[in-house]
Amino acid sequence: MLKPLQDRVIVKMIENEEITKSGIILSGATKEKSQIAEVLEVGPGGYVHGEKVEMCVKKGDKVIVNKYAGTEVKLDEGDVVIVNQSDILAKFEQ
Repeated sequence: MLKPLQDRVIVKMIENEEITKSGIILSGATKEKSQIAEVLEVGPGGYVHGEKVEMCVKKGDKVIVNKYAGTEVKLDEGDVVIVNQSDILAKFEQ
């Protein structure tokens, strides 16, 4: 498994099946990219651009990620996205 550095977070996007009002299930090509993800790994934080960054998310959190953020990486375990913590817009309270 990858271990993120500094303020980076590794997330796995959660596929959401979209159904129209008439009951038609949209395929992956016709629906928008999901913005909901599960946090897989969290970097240690530290100093980024001279400012101390503390991590606000933890492994297992469900979060909403900026639509165009991150770097997609293909691994044997599946596709993941590496984002900066600042690209995480919100997290779901548990």
